[in-house]
Formats: sequence, C-alpha cells, structure tokens
Amino acid sequence: MQYRKAGNTNLNVSVICLGSMTFGEQNSQSEAFGQMDYAYEKGINFFDTAEIYPIYPKKETCGKTEEIIGNWLKTKKNRDKIILGSKIASNHPEGIGATKLAWIRKGGENLRFDKENIIKAVEGSLRRLQTDYIDLYQLHWPERNTNMFGRLGYEHKDNGGWNKFEDVLGNLKKFIDQGKVRHVGLSNETAWGAKKYLEISKDHNLPRMMSIQNPYNLLNRTYEVGLAEVSIREQIGLLAYSPLASGYLSGKYRNKQMPKNSRIALDPDFWSRYNKPNTGVAVDAYFEIAKKYNIDLTQMSLKFCEIQPFMTSIIIGATTMEQLKTDIESVNVKLTDEIIKEINEVQKIYPNPCP
Repeated sequence: MQYRKAGNTNLNVSVICLGSMTFGEQNSQSEAFGQMDYAYEKGINFFDTAEIYPIYPKKETCGKTEEIIGNWLKTKKNRDKIILGSKIASNHPEGIGATKLAWIRKGGENLRFDKENIIKAVEGSLRRLQTDYIDLYQLHWPERNTNMFGRLGYEHKDNGGWNKFEDVLGNLKKFIDQGKVRHVGLSNETAWGAKKYLEISKDHNLPRMMSIQNPYNLLNRTYEVGLAEVSIREQIGLLAYSPLASGYLSGKYRNKQMPKNSRIALDPDFWSRYNKPNTGVAVDAYFEIAKKYNIDLTQMSLKFCEIQPFMTSIIIGATTMEQLKTDIESVNVKLTDEIIKEINEVQKIYPNPCP
C-alpha cells in the first residue's frame, strides 16, 4: 500500500480509502467489521463516513454507519492507527436538506454550517464514533446555490447573498482549538468555492481546507477542468468518491444486467446520474481495453484514478468481500502508456457521459 500526504498536513493516508456508506443498510455490522478488518490488514489506514450515512438516507438508519465504525474502533482499540474522516450535512437550495434530511438536527432550512449546527453535528459524530477527535471533518456539500451531484448548466441564484465562508471557518476553528477536529476539508465543491475558502483562511488566519471530496472516474473526469489545477497548485488534493461510477465500471450492469441488491436495483432514482445515454457504450469501450490487455475492468478503472497527479486517495465502497479484495488489489496493477492512451481516446469519443 502506498501513502500520500493529505494537503499540507502531517496525515499520511493510504491511496485507497475505505468508504462506508453501505454499513448499516446493504451491509450488516458483522459484514462491515469484516471489511474493516481486511482493509486494515492490507494497509488501508483511512476510513471515510458521514453523519447522514448509510445511503439511501432515511430516519430509521441515519447515523448507523458511524455507530458501526465506532463499535469496531472500540473493539480493536486501534484508534491511533486509523485516519478517520466524517462529514456534516447542510440544507441545499434545491431541496436536498428540506425534503430528505428533515430528521437531522432540526432539518430543512435549519441545516446550516452555523455555530449551533456544527456543535451538534461534531458532538453527535464523536459520540457515535466513540472517539475524542475526527482527523478530517468535511462539509458534505455547499450550503450556497451551485452545481453539484451531476447538475450541468449553472444558473446563478443569489441564495440570499450567501457569503459565510469566514463564519464557517471560524466555527470549525473552535473545534480544532479544542482538539476535537484535526483538519477540515470540502466535498462536492467547485473551483470557485475551494479558492474562496483558501483565500479567506489565509487572509484571516483561519483553518485551511486540506482536501476536496468530489466524484472522479472514467465516466466523469470533469474534475480535470479547473479543480485539478487548484488541487495541485494549492496542495488541496482530491479524495475521489464513486471511482467506479456506482458500480458501472465494474461491468456488472453491462448488457442490461441488474444484479439483485445492487445500488441501482435498490434505488434507481437516487443513482440516476450514472444512467445516461452514453453510459453503456463508454463502459463497453473501457471493457474492451481491459480485455485486450488482460486487466480486470474494476482494477483498471481504479488505477487510472489513483495515478492522477491531483489525487490524494480514492474512496472505494464494496458490499461483498470479493468486491473489496478486487478493489484493493488494484494498487498492484500497472497501466502502460499505451493503455492510458487508449483510455484517453475513449474519453474523446464519449466525454464525461456521467458528469
């Protein structure tokens, strides 16, 4: 396993991060324990979670994922060996918070990155995780109006003149000063948002955002436009979620297959961002490259993400041990210049079919 610095912190994180959003929904606690045991044995020291997990978010299971990780940490007594990331949810101008997260704190428009919400969110995560500190605390998505979750065609809305960057960083600083949060990061963020946070932290001596957790995979390389340069020049690396495009790049949905209990089968609407007109033909093209060079499609897809110069870690998510083992083994795959060239040719033909 290889390790990389997270931003300009002293955190050396594994290039593969264990995602956990299936823990408590598609995976039982016992299965989750098995995944964490195996990942840890293979050198993965970076686990990612969030207060809204598991996915699909609902009142009955909200927070269960953090509880399962907390139980594992208590059992293993290895908290100092694990770099733990979690995330705080907020209201979203288009209704994510208002319609689907009404059970978190006071829900709806009350979900903010203000002092009261951050206190409740951090303390809640610490309690569920059974830990005194969180290594990387991330804003799950912007509170202001902006593009995210695959939405194209930016339409500017004033959003009440949202300009609370300094307030948010100030609220987070209090937990860093208390030792309850070590570092902070962003998620589902834009180049403008990332630069704004970096600018204000520098000008006002406030905590610096150390990472950006955004989607990146062979079907969605939009991060390369704008954000990649920010990551490299500003030392704020990418933590790539959905590196397999919710399983499409494993090939399991090829030829109109729909495996039982897969994410798409369980909730097709929630994962509709990957069900686009050119998804199938692009996946088939990548499959043929993998077949030509005798490489597993899953491992080729993950390795391509890993070798990007703006990448800090790729966040994998598995529902079976077989999937987990395949994912982790990708670190031992080598992509030749010829393979990378052919991958880029497919991207030219089918550019970002699932943004």
